[in-house]
Amino acid sequence: MQDLVIGLLQLDQAWHNPTENRNRIESALKKQPGADLILIPEMAFTGFSMNAEEHAEEWDKSESIAWLKEQSCCYHTAFYTSLLIKSEGKFYNRGVFISKGKVLAHYDKQHLFAFAGEDAVFESGNSQTIVSFKGWNINLQICFDLRFPEGSRNQVIAGNPRYDLLLYVANWPSRRIAHWDSLLVARAIENQCYVAAVNRVGIDGNQIAYEGHSCLIAADGSYVEAPILSHATLILQTISYALLRDIRKSLPFLKERNG
Repeated sequence: MQDLVIGLLQLDQAWHNPTENRNRIESALKKQPGADLILIPEMAFTGFSMNAEEHAEEWDKSESIAWLKEQSCCYHTAFYTSLLIKSEGKFYNRGVFISKGKVLAHYDKQHLFAFAGEDAVFESGNSQTIVSFKGWNINLQICFDLRFPEGSRNQVIAGNPRYDLLLYVANWPSRRIAHWDSLLVARAIENQCYVAAVNRVGIDGNQIAYEGHSCLIAADGSYVEAPILSHATLILQTISYALLRDIRKSLPFLKERNG
């Protein structure tokens, strides 16, 4: 199994301005030497907005998804992020995993953030989404999902763990950043998987502050990339399947889970 180069694009998102956000993302992409997969914060092109009526994009003709498809071909990298999406008359905070000009998988956020009114605007998803990419099985998650461990529960099926890498894209506020740090480590340990998580920085249109703490965590809870503080950046790190296999072999508790 090949190693993967993961990019964490910690972005200061422009509020309700897809064009400017595309420019900021592309500026960062031009400076990176090559990643297999790049994570971009939740609602990449708008910031964490409840104004779906005005800013959601139609699922089958999204300009932002078309743009990500082009970038995936141009830079030979996959992307995972979420967008405001309208589909069949309903709104979703929808994660998209894009590679080689195609949407390989999508995931609708299951746990909507009621404190911000997200549950009043968006439909919730009802299942995990696991995508196969370069031999790795990858579980797609979004922000508030992090607080619900049952939504990312790993299991051994036919002798193998269901997934190897857990992704979170987020707009997670500074005032609760300690929870973010702790829960990400917990998800890695309890599921014996890598966790890659990207959060935004800056201040959004609702005057909520964000300080990043994007990170990459190994299956034993150790940091491959420690939380990145307070500035926009793109960090690349490599994850090793051999190391993951060794950690699982040394403490094979996943095999003891039932259902």
